[in-house]
This record gives sequence, structure tokens and C-alpha cells, in this order.
Amino acid sequence: MKRRLSLAMSLLMAAAVLSPAAQAKERERKTTITGEKGRTATRDVTRNQGDVTQTTTGPNGKSKTRSVDRIASGATATVTGPRGRTLNRQTTRTETGSTTTVTGPDGKTKTVTIDKQKQP
Repeated sequence: MKRRLSLAMSLLMAAAVLSPAAQAKERERKTTITGEKGRTATRDVTRNQGDVTQTTTGPNGKSKTRSVDRIASGATATVTGPRGRTLNRQTTRTETGSTTTVTGPDGKTKTVTIDKQKQP
């Protein structure tokens, strides 16, 4: 009887870990830090599969946000600073490497390509 119960529990645990619902669980975290003069800063982070959204608010009430969307073939990230200036990053992955392009708030871009070297 104990053996059957143990086997059943193992199968249930494996099903929970492998099910899509378990893998898609959203996680949230909020952190508040209080400084010497009682001023506080907060950081809110939400993760869902490969995506991350983060907001940090300083003691002056100004916020910075970062949003990252990940998929198997790449990622897109946007960072907005406390003054509303935005930076974007686009990464594309292939079997042979990756290419990342960053666009700053002034519209200037920089691209970096990384080629994977195959070992003989």
C-alpha cells in the first residue's frame, strides 16, 4: 500500500512540474527599502515565463521601468528612465549566433553580432 501511495504521489508531482499551467505561473515580488531619513524606494518585479516587468520608484517619487519579452529566437527590452527617455534593445538568435541592436533615446543605434564558432 505504501509503495502504491508513493508511486501515486511521485506521478502527481511529475505531472504538476511538467504541466503547462505550472510552467506559466506568474511570480511577483515587491521590495521596499527605507533609508536613514525615512525616505523609501520600492521595486516591483513581475515574471511570467520568459517575460520580466520591473518598476523602481525612488524616494523622490520618480520611476524607472524595464520590460523584457523573451522568446526562443530572441528578446526585446525597453527601459524608460525617470525623465521619460527610452532605450530599446532587440536581440535575434539563430543557430549560428545572435545579433543585438540597441537604440538610445536620441535615436542613435549600435549593433553587435556574435557568431558561434563550431568546434571540429
